[in-house]
Amino acid sequence: MQIRRRPPNPEIRVAQMSYKTCMADAEPDNILEEIIWHKDTEVSVMRDKTSLQVLQGRIQSAPAPLDFLAGLKVRQKPGSSAASSPSVIAEIKKASPSRGVFREDFDPVAIAQAYAQNGAACLSVLTDQKFFQGSFDNLSRVREAVDLPLLCKDFVLYPYQIYLARTCGADAVLLIAAVLSDQDLQYFLKITHSLGMNALIEVHSAPELERVLALEGVRLVGINNRDLTTFETRLETTCELLQAFGDRLQDILVVSESGMHEPDDLRRVAQAGAAAVLVGESLIRQPDPGQALAQLMSF
Repeated sequence: MQIRRRPPNPEIRVAQMSYKTCMADAEPDNILEEIIWHKDTEVSVMRDKTSLQVLQGRIQSAPAPLDFLAGLKVRQKPGSSAASSPSVIAEIKKASPSRGVFREDFDPVAIAQAYAQNGAACLSVLTDQKFFQGSFDNLSRVREAVDLPLLCKDFVLYPYQIYLARTCGADAVLLIAAVLSDQDLQYFLKITHSLGMNALIEVHSAPELERVLALEGVRLVGINNRDLTTFETRLETTCELLQAFGDRLQDILVVSESGMHEPDDLRRVAQAGAAAVLVGESLIRQPDPGQALAQLMSF
């Protein structure tokens, strides 16, 4: 996968792949590239409104983050294996660029509470506004309403976003290998851990997973079954990568992301070696997302 960044960013070389800098008048090659280009501008606007120094000051007086990784481990049933009881990260998102609005009567707090009451181990909150109709305000409101560990789901390109997520109550952030260099991934991991947070590093392919396994301090890996350039979704992605890399992931908790609609889907990725799953769309679309979660976990 080749994801270009806006100028003046130089060319990024990752393993054998070249992440080329785009020309000022270029058009994005795919939806992920469009999101990343817009995110550059969005973060610049955020910095103008609130400086990094202000965010760092707010963190000093904020409550300590919850342990996202421990939350995933604790919620597994006592004495059970991951294959029989994967932990669930239930996602709160209103829309996606490929499928539009999932739920018109979207109340992030009510959804979060329903998830918490029906067995979610952790929650994921979309904060991207333009493409997913999320917000950092939603993250803050959910933090006030529930005591589960929270993942800030966004497209992190700069340390600023990690600090912003922490000030809004996030306990973990998503780092997408497809859009970050090895150097940035390692640096962002260091920042995240220094704040007492966890980082879920997302991969979709064998080359991306190879890169991530070469980093220091990796605790959580998410295997996204959805190709972010085409939005095609295949559960085989998790199964194939775990079959190929399982021996090297013994000390890393693996989360299978996207494409799970039935209990059999959870069972399938868990049997492949995933200790947790991240599920959103299939729950949000239901009349009662909490009950939908309970049914999804009923095996």
